[in-house]
Parts: sequence; structure tokens; C-alpha cells
Amino acid sequence: MPDDAAAARAAAEEESAFSHPPVAPDVTATYGDHPDQVIDFYTPRTEEPAPASTPAPLIVVLHGGAWRAPYDRHHITPFADYLARRGFAVANVEYRRGAALPSQGGDGPVAGRWPDTFDDVAAALDALPALVREALPQADARRTVITGHSAGGHLALWAASRHVLPADAPWRTAAPAALRGVVALAPIADFAVAEKLDVCGNAALQLLGGQAQFADRQPYADPALLLPTGIATTLVQGRSDIVVPQAVAEAYAEAAAKAGEVVGLTLLEDVGHFPLIDPVADACAVVAEEIAQLAW
Repeated sequence: MPDDAAAARAAAEEESAFSHPPVAPDVTATYGDHPDQVIDFYTPRTEEPAPASTPAPLIVVLHGGAWRAPYDRHHITPFADYLARRGFAVANVEYRRGAALPSQGGDGPVAGRWPDTFDDVAAALDALPALVREALPQADARRTVITGHSAGGHLALWAASRHVLPADAPWRTAAPAALRGVVALAPIADFAVAEKLDVCGNAALQLLGGQAQFADRQPYADPALLLPTGIATTLVQGRSDIVVPQAVAEAYAEAAAKAGEVVGLTLLEDVGHFPLIDPVADACAVVAEEIAQLAW
């Protein structure tokens, strides 16, 4: 359990990150019929725009919130806008998340839907090139970086690993995604470690349908088991994070090393979970720089 000082600082960081009003997108497109199957697009808006002949890298954002319904893409729109103001074209992806179901008990929302959450992320990424050509012509899809925070960091890592999914996985692709890389922010990146630490009320266990399904579904969903990807990957993690502790990111990096892949791990001192997506936090500038290093 975190001490009182750590809990107070985490609460203050969360309050700051959620204090910014949502930023409306320039364009919204659908990739399916469900209300959550949408992507918000933000055009690059630097103070000194690049020439029209220089398309902007495309940054795909996957929000966090433990895959639970109360947390939708709107809370991360200030971060999407922050990236757009730094010259990136941004695609903020929504996906289906968990809701309270009588069969699963409890009063609160469960984490994710199996297989809907994964169906949506795969469908969104598959639809993205065509949607970008239509909605965001300023973007250079050849310079695509996926980033995600917390549960969205898990989904970003998973989206980049579809070509190494088990052969019978419906989301498997024949070749790696055309990505410059992945920047995963405090990701729930290793489900075994997350389960041991009870991360987000054991959200990873809920995502896979509970204890009875966990072992069977883990090979299809756990990024730590889907290595090597061959795609440049960086994790950014606050050392003071009590929501998704540093040990989870370290476990993923260790699993990657054992698989023969080097994964960057940027550890930030005196930083918790939410400054990574808070536009007024220094940690957010570090995130933008990590993205820029891959995107350009």
C-alpha cells in the first residue's frame, strides 16, 4: 500500500491531468457501426507551420482507464491537442470498454470486453490508412507512431504485435504493421506481473474474462508473451507511479531482452502515473520528445 504522502501526490497529479477541458477534434470518422467505433483527428497546428510539401508524422493515441467504460477518449484530448500543437497529425482512437454485467457481479464497471476491445483496436488500425487519406491529408502515414497510456499503452504494444499472435488469432496479420515505432506510457505490459500486483483492481484479469479464461486467453493478449515484434519500442514510466508500478514496465523490457529485442525504458524521477499525459507537466514534454525521435 502506498504511504499517505505518495497517495496525496498521486491524487494531485491525477487532478491536474483531468483539470483540462476536452479539446474538440477537427474531424471525426467512424470505423464501425458501434458508437464507440470512432477516431478523432487533430491537424498539426504549430505556430510556424511546416510547408505544405512536408506532411506531418501521424501519432495514433490509445487512451487508458483500465479498459473501463467510465474512461473514454475525451480525457486524453488535451494530450492529443498538445501533440498537434507540436506539429504532429493525431488520431485519437475510441474502442469498446467494459461495463457492469450481472454475470460478473459487483457494482462497478468491469475492465474491457472480450473480444470486442481487441476487435475494435484491430479494426481501427486496419481502417486508419484510408481514413487518414480522407480526413487528415496533412498526415504522412509512412511515419506512424502508436502511443498509449496505461491500458492504452497495453493496447499500443498489442497493436504492434499482431503479426506474432498465435496462428488462430482472428487479429493476426501476415506482416508487421507499417510503424515507425511504439511509445507506451506506463503500460500494463505484463499481465502476470500486473495480476500479482493487483494493478487497477486486477483489470487485466477482468479484461480476459476472469480467472477461468485468463490462462487460455493470455497468449492472445499479453504483450510480454508477444515478442519479439521487430518494431522500435520505447516505454516511458514514472518511478513514483503507484497506479501501474515500475515493475510492470521492467518485466516487459526483461521479456523483450530474453526474446532478443532491445526495448527502450525511460524512467522519470519523481513522476507518477498521470503527468505523462498532462500538457502542463514536464514529463509530457519528455513523452513528446520520445515520440519525435521515432516519428522523424
